[in-house]
Amino acid sequence: MSDAAGFPTAIRPLRLSLAEALFSERGLRAALLVLCALFLAAAVLGPLAQILAKSLQDRDGLSIGLANFRAFFQSPSLSRSLGNSLYIAAVTTALSVSLGFAYAYGLTRVNIPAKGLLRGLAMAPLFAPTLLYGINLIYLFGRKGLVTTGFFGSLTSVAGLDLSWDIGLYGPVGIIISETIFTFPQVVLIVSIALRATDARLYEAARSMGAGGGRLFFTVTLPGVRFGLLSAAFVSFILCFTDFGAPKVVGGQCNVLATDIYKQVIGQQNFTMGATVSVILLIPTVLAYCCDRLAQKRQTALIAAKSVPLPPSDDPAAKRFFSAYCGLVALALLAFLGTGVFASLVTVWPYDLRLSLAHYRFGDMGGGGYAALWGSLRMSLYSAVAGTAITFFSAYLIEKTRGLTGLRQLAYFLAMIPLALPGLVIGLAYIFFFNAPGFSLAGLTLPNPFHFLYATMGILVLSNVTHFYSVAFLTATTALKQLDKEYEAVSESLGVSFLTTLRRVTVPVCLPAIIEVGQFYFVSSMATVSAVIFLYSADIPLASVAVANMDDAGDIAPAAAMSVCIVLINVLARWASGLAAAGLTRRAGRWMRREGT
Repeated sequence: MSDAAGFPTAIRPLRLSLAEALFSERGLRAALLVLCALFLAAAVLGPLAQILAKSLQDRDGLSIGLANFRAFFQSPSLSRSLGNSLYIAAVTTALSVSLGFAYAYGLTRVNIPAKGLLRGLAMAPLFAPTLLYGINLIYLFGRKGLVTTGFFGSLTSVAGLDLSWDIGLYGPVGIIISETIFTFPQVVLIVSIALRATDARLYEAARSMGAGGGRLFFTVTLPGVRFGLLSAAFVSFILCFTDFGAPKVVGGQCNVLATDIYKQVIGQQNFTMGATVSVILLIPTVLAYCCDRLAQKRQTALIAAKSVPLPPSDDPAAKRFFSAYCGLVALALLAFLGTGVFASLVTVWPYDLRLSLAHYRFGDMGGGGYAALWGSLRMSLYSAVAGTAITFFSAYLIEKTRGLTGLRQLAYFLAMIPLALPGLVIGLAYIFFFNAPGFSLAGLTLPNPFHFLYATMGILVLSNVTHFYSVAFLTATTALKQLDKEYEAVSESLGVSFLTTLRRVTVPVCLPAIIEVGQFYFVSSMATVSAVIFLYSADIPLASVAVANMDDAGDIAPAAAMSVCIVLINVLARWASGLAAAGLTRRAGRWMRREGT
């Protein structure tokens, strides 16, 4: 017997049950979670597999085992780069964590004035490409720098003081200073969160037992934030160890792994050795990332219980000290970034200090000019829109889906992997993966369905979405955790589709967080150079890559001018998103009060 569609009657119930399972709420969520996992696997695991395979091959594509790794460690210049990278990252981490901890302590534990301004100035380096840090150091401490020449000898002629100071900029010193400024904002953010989470009852108990200020600091404060400090240290280490911009500008003869990858790929066209160096760069980064995740889990466990907030101290001596310290650090950051602005406006440094916009006429320079700035704007907008949509929707499925534990854990694991991947490794892996016409599998050559993305805007957007996915995903997940789970439960009981709940409830309430995620994607995509320097094409010039190219050509002032343009665009984007987020937060609060939640 058969039904009208020609199916045997005995098979019809099975056919209906499969259809119902597929198009039910649970089946649809499962299918979408599978799509999220497949997207992350294609964007992360596939390219990583290609770069690992490439590191085990010679230039002709023949398998040679670990020969490339032996060649790396047998080469004095290459193996020295690993030691340089580890040394610079370790020193930078010690400096940035020390400076950042004191700054965060002043902002969170002491009632100092102008906290909002001080916090904003501490975050200012986030808006600039790391290339600008090196360029600013050249204008400050280079052979014709402001500090090196004693402000062009003006202080010597006026006050009779010789304040010229040559710090030996090009090499480890310049890289360490640049990376300390680069990692300082991240350390302040992480440590500030840890300091705010301390329970005031611990301090009350310690004081009741006669503990003084110093004893309180070493027995209560430091133990309470130890996992936050560890997390800040690991993040600082990863960022410094994998950075490309600052070492390229002020590294001099001091090679690091990130610049070695660039030289092997761009300078020598040795892609296999570039892949080998990328894998070596990846190993300490992954280890530091794993340690950071463990530290974050321990910190979460410590603050899970309800705690009493600790009010800021009004001690006069502490207020004077931390006001002076935070003010000096903020002033130094402002002067550092202001040096780049001033240098971009000077006619001929240091001989003609008249102000001019000549360096902003990029048509006479290499790198793409204002077309590069427009290309970066387009790429950043596309990355913000696509990245925000993909990130928030995947975070919603993982966080708000009940059951499907194994699938959700797999998707969450894949979402965290990009946090451990340096931008240069992502860029090189994408070359191998997306440029390959096909893949060999079990003796068969399968066509590459993603080959069409190579040398297009699509691969640039995808690399940015992948590079910054984990941080945006954690931001979206945090916002979703604050939303009461009863919304989904009530919707299910009323038979309302979860897509309707997402559209009418979740997205409106989480709009401030969604705007923050979009702003993060935009700002990061505008400033990044490492993830896109291997992927851009002549048809799609980019501003951050133009800065690198102008620096290579010796056009330092135009490179500073292009960097200033990037900073101004990022500041405007941050200001606009901040206003929008504040307005939407007020609207969401009124809506939730009206709904009685």
